[in-house]
Formats: sequence, structure tokens, C-alpha cells
Amino acid sequence: MAQESIGFIGVGYMGHGMAKNIVEKGYPLTVMAHRNRAPIDDLITRGAKEAKTVAELARTSTIVFLCVTGSKQVEELVRGPEGLAINLPKNSLIVDCSTSDPTSTMALYKECQNLNVTLVDAPLGRTPKEAWAGTLDTMVGASEEVFLRLKPVLDTWAGRAVHIGGPGDGHKMKLINNFLSLGYAALYSEALVVAQKVGITPHRFDSVIRGGRMDCGFYQTFMQYTLERDKNAHKFTLSNANKDLRYLESMADDAGVSNPLGNAIKNIYTIAVNTGRSDDFVPMLGDLVAELNGTALGRKSD
Repeated sequence: MAQESIGFIGVGYMGHGMAKNIVEKGYPLTVMAHRNRAPIDDLITRGAKEAKTVAELARTSTIVFLCVTGSKQVEELVRGPEGLAINLPKNSLIVDCSTSDPTSTMALYKECQNLNVTLVDAPLGRTPKEAWAGTLDTMVGASEEVFLRLKPVLDTWAGRAVHIGGPGDGHKMKLINNFLSLGYAALYSEALVVAQKVGITPHRFDSVIRGGRMDCGFYQTFMQYTLERDKNAHKFTLSNANKDLRYLESMADDAGVSNPLGNAIKNIYTIAVNTGRSDDFVPMLGDLVAELNGTALGRKSD
């Protein structure tokens, strides 16, 4: 089989590192113009080509990765006379690495099938640091045949690619995964603020949790910001978090599931967005909870 030609749309925090690994590991890569020129220019110096439109990128690709905000943006890229589905060669793949609404994913999957194109959902785990290193996690919704075709390309940027199930299952699992991680962030934020208000500083709090049974990788990146004020510890915005939790709520509603914890977690992120913190990153949620309670976290003098 001839080598795949890769297209990539969405070279932001995660996508830049992913695309870098694809082109550096030998695949022909075409990227699309982006409002931020720096990643595009960097990828071109590494051997990528640039397309000016979605249709142009589609016509030169057999696999296109999308790493955008969510379902609305994915739908706009896939559909229409200038979209991916109608302009890709037959038997091509569209791989949605965004965190998307599974209902939208399945509708697009059926539309693409009618055009002899296959939509795959392969949302991501971990952070931009792992994207750059080529060690992301991904959970893939696709047939076994499609997964096996895609796996060598996934391996350029993923340390762990799990075939979770059929079409749509990747996005379902990603929403559950983010329910856990974003729930951790909300729980850490509230626990830290309670501790601070009763006289236990974040550093003292951390001295108990770190290395114990409640420690984990997500806790460590969260506390990297809390203790060190490292804004790059986990670059995932509160607006994206809020979007993902709304998708989770919709999925639970469709399944007839009562999810009071999910709703409560969503509400704290909604408060964050509605108070002007959309572009803050998830570990900064603690600052909001502290502010609402008349205190502050993360002072180096603690």
C-alpha cells in the first residue's frame, strides 16, 4: 500500500506537537493556514506544505487529522461543497482528535460513509508537553480494519493508542475521562480553599498528598501551577472544560442517566467562564474558588 499523505487542521497547543511528530517521522504533511503563523511557519521549516483552503488540503491527503475546539468547528470543516468529506479521495479517513459531542460524531460518520470517506474519533489524553514528545494517549473509535490502517500514523505522536470500540466510542470515553479529570480539578480547588481557610497552606497540604494514595499525574500538574505559578503546567482552557462538561451532560441525558456530580462540576466551570476566565487554564480554577471565598492560593511564601 502506498504511503499515506497526511493533512492536519488545528495546529494549536496540542496539534502543533502532533503535526511536528508526523512530518519528522517521515509522512508527507500538509497543514492549513492558521490565525497564529508561528506553528505553521515552524512546520514548514520541518518539511510540511501549506494549503490555503480546506478543499485544497483535502485533495492532497488520504488521512486528515482535526484538532479543533469541538463539534461545531468539526462540522464546519467536514460538511459542504468546500468541506473535507466531498473533496477527499475515496477511502480516505478524517480523524477527529477534538473532544466532540458523540451525537454529532455519529451523524458526521454516516454522512461521510455515504461519500466513501470514514470518520474516526480519536480524542486525546495528556498535555501539550506530551504532544511535543510524541507520547500522548488516544482512545480510538473505529472498526478494527480502520484502526490497523491508522495505527502507524497514530504511533508517530501517541505513546498509547487504545482501540476503545466502534465509531463514536472514542468520544464517549473521552467525555467520561474528562469528567474524572475536571472533577479532580474542582475537588482539588475546593479542598485547597477549605484547607487555606482553616490554616493549612497549599504547601503543607501538598506535603501530605504528594507521594500518597491520592497522588496522581493530574494532581501534580495542577499543583505545579498552584505552588509554582507555572501557567504552562496544563494548558487546557476553562472554556474548553466547560464545553466538555456540557457534552457530558447531554450524553448522560440521552442515556437517561442522573448525573448530579457532573452537573455540579459543570456549574463551577460555567461560573468561571461567566466571570471572564474563559482563557485561564484548568489549574487556575483554584484561584477562582479562593477568590469567591475571600482568600488566595499559591503564594511562594507559604
